[in-house]
Amino acid sequence: MSPRRRDSEGTAAARAERRAELLATAAEIFASRGYAATTVREVADAAGMLGGSLYYHFDSKESMIDEILSTFLTDMWAAYDRVLGSGLGARETFQALITESFRTIDQYRPAVVIYQNESKHLVTNPRFSYLLDSQRRFREMWLSVLDRGVLDGAFRADLDTGLIYRFIRDTVWVAASWYRSDGPLSADEIARQYLVMILEGILST
Repeated sequence: MSPRRRDSEGTAAARAERRAELLATAAEIFASRGYAATTVREVADAAGMLGGSLYYHFDSKESMIDEILSTFLTDMWAAYDRVLGSGLGARETFQALITESFRTIDQYRPAVVIYQNESKHLVTNPRFSYLLDSQRRFREMWLSVLDRGVLDGAFRADLDTGLIYRFIRDTVWVAASWYRSDGPLSADEIARQYLVMILEGILST
C-alpha cells in the first residue's frame, strides 16, 4: 500500500471517528434538552469545536437527528430479525425480543429517548416517514408473537393481545428514561427481571 493511500485511509478513519463522536454528543444533548430547543452552536460547543466547523460533517441539525435515529432503528431491527429468524417458539421469541430491547436501550439510550420524545413531531416531515414504518412494523411483530403464543397455549387466552402489546411497549421502553449503563443492574439482568414479572401474568397455568 502506498504512503498516500495509507494517509488517505487514516484520514477517512479519523473523520468517521470524529463524526461518530459528534453524533454521540448531539444525541445526548437532543435527549436532555429537546431537539427543537438545541442549536447547532450548542452541539458544537459541547463537542469543543466552532459552530461552522460542524457543517464540515453534517449539513444541518436535521441530518444529525436523522442519522442518530436511523442508525438506532437499523441495529434494533437487525437484532429483532435475528430472533425472528431463529425458529424459536412463541415464549422463547418473546423472551429474546425483550432481552434485545434492553440491549438496544443499553447501546442507544439517548436515541431511544429522542425517538420517544420527538417522533410525533418528526413524522410530519417526509424525511422521517421511516419512523411510522418502524412503529407499524413493531406493533405487527409483537401482536404476531403474542397471537402465536395464545394459539399454541403458551400465553393465556383470556387477555387481550393488543393490551399486552401496549403494556410491553410502554413498560419496557420507558426504561430509557432511567436506565444507566453504569447502574447496579446490567441490561440483561433488567430484562430477566422484567420477564419474570411479565410472564407470571400472561403464561397459561
